[in-house]
Amino acid sequence: MAKEPAYPNIHQDLIDRCRERDRGAQFEIYRLYYKAMFNTSLRIVKDPGEAEDIMQESFLSAFDKIETYGGTVSFGAWLKKIVINRSLDSLKKHRLSFELLDERVLQDSEDMGESDDLSGRIEEIREAIMRLPDGFRVVLTLYLLEGYDHEEIGQILGITASTSRSQFTRARQKLVEMLKMRSHE
Repeated sequence: MAKEPAYPNIHQDLIDRCRERDRGAQFEIYRLYYKAMFNTSLRIVKDPGEAEDIMQESFLSAFDKIETYGGTVSFGAWLKKIVINRSLDSLKKHRLSFELLDERVLQDSEDMGESDDLSGRIEEIREAIMRLPDGFRVVLTLYLLEGYDHEEIGQILGITASTSRSQFTRARQKLVEMLKMRSHE
């Protein structure tokens, strides 16, 4: 008999059915989590097609290895970890270096123009984040949007926690600089 999970999960019935390879349960889990997992991957790889592929592969991997899900974290957190790792693997395949960030050249994206409404400002910030060099963007995303601490980020990226903190600080400074330049245009 399976041991009691440490983390109460509102979708435990679906997870149990997925362990039995129930396609309906797998589809329901997919339906519940696909948007969040796609967005997580997209924030890292910046390519919608690649993010879609990574999301699909992550679900297949999760369903294939669902027996390893022990309930010590929520199912969504467990799945998100798979998505993040696959997204980072994709970046590594494209030979992106997290330690040579200063040598990367920023490319301008199309002008968004001044916007006084909140949604326009949010979009401007999102676009500025997407223009950050990959390493900066990944650390910033994992810390601010995904809620990982610097020790966890260090483990995920294979860097030290102090390197993660440094990259986060530099990413934040670069983001502020980009937004200030944007507001003066």
